[in-house]
Amino acid sequence: MALPKYKTSRANTHSRRANWKATAAATVNCPNCGAPALPHMACPSCGNYRGRTYRSAIQPAHTK
Repeated sequence: MALPKYKTSRANTHSRRANWKATAAATVNCPNCGAPALPHMACPSCGNYRGRTYRSAIQPAHTK
């Protein structure tokens, strides 16, 4: 295996690592309720996907 002949400076290391960025997840608006949801997934607000209800909406466990 090849080894580096010289030490890589901090500036070169940081400039190389500056391109490793996380991208935000793409969201679409739910056609049923209009809340943002991940594509090809059930809506977290109403539980609908492609006109069907797959689960009930998330309700808080304890309300005052």
